[in-house]
Amino acid sequence: MVTIILHGIEHPGNLGAVCRSMKNFGFKDIVLVNPVCKPSDQEARNRAKHAQDILKKAKLMSAGALKEYDCVIGTTALVGTDYNIPRSPLTPEHLASMRLPKKTAIMFGPESSGLTNAQLRECDFVVTIPSTKKYPTLNLSQAVTIILYELSKGSRTRKVHEHIQFASAVDKTVLLKMIFKRLDAMEFATPEKKQTQKIVWKKMIGKSMLTKREAFALFGFFRKLR
Repeated sequence: MVTIILHGIEHPGNLGAVCRSMKNFGFKDIVLVNPVCKPSDQEARNRAKHAQDILKKAKLMSAGALKEYDCVIGTTALVGTDYNIPRSPLTPEHLASMRLPKKTAIMFGPESSGLTNAQLRECDFVVTIPSTKKYPTLNLSQAVTIILYELSKGSRTRKVHEHIQFASAVDKTVLLKMIFKRLDAMEFATPEKKQTQKIVWKKMIGKSMLTKREAFALFGFFRKLR
């Protein structure tokens, strides 16, 4: 089941509305990282309506909690060019068609600023909701609702892949260390170009939804490289 992570949520009304949308589409796990508001705020309780159970079970965790998930998906309204790799996103519709590991989290940033580039770099990949260029930023609870709606539409397709064992966060970390070791042994025109290569590889591994068998095959390949 997908977990919703709200990083630095500011408004209790949005917190309650997010819980209500989660209840609408069958999601129940929510994590709050460095929240400004609290689940006990009256406005949050009012907006949650009949999703009080989800609101009460909201977990308070630190940013380090991201390591508990095998796939972390960031969200952004600011789409970059091909050169701004952390902000090169997929759409919610594309996300809904993907095979997702059981321990997957979708992270949303504060209402006033969204997730930073540094936070997006920590994600496996990024999703954005297509909207008008004149005003692309949606309300937080609306953005969560749209993404959950798309995921609920694709739930039947994803059940076909429930038997597949995906690469864990640890597997992907080990694989990236192998790749980065090879990159560190190579010469690049500038340190920035080497760093760009590392970011690109991290995003490719994240988007590919590697199975554990595929990850082990890549382990063997990189171990044989001299």
